Amino acid sequence: MAVTADFLAFVKDQLEPIVDITSGRFFGGAGLSADGVQFAMIMGNSLYFVVSNATRPKYEARGSTCFSYTTKKGRVDVRKYFEVPAEFLKDPDRLRDLAHESIDAARRAKRSVKKSTT
Repeated sequence: MAVTADFLAFVKDQLEPIVDITSGRFFGGAGLSADGVQFAMIMGNSLYFVVSNATRPKYEARGSTCFSYTTKKGRVDVRKYFEVPAEFLKDPDRLRDLAHESIDAARRAKRSVKKSTT
């Protein structure tokens, strides 16, 4: 699911006021990071944000689904990433608010992993 250059540029433009957003290749798509913490990915023309147990219900209530892919053994759901509802893509302020929540969730998850491995 390759990301199109136009969609990546659009998303980065919508998120532009958030400092230090970088992008890079991520499993055939693109990963978005803020201050070295990946908080989003783009697969095809879909934007997925990192969610936490606290933020996931907001996505589910809007009918959003998690990122998934199919292997020879079946479908794999990646419940860490949920698709950003389309109406947020059209509203930069709401998208940035959602992005900030995602960045916070990704930072907390990264700290939690560091604590559990030390």
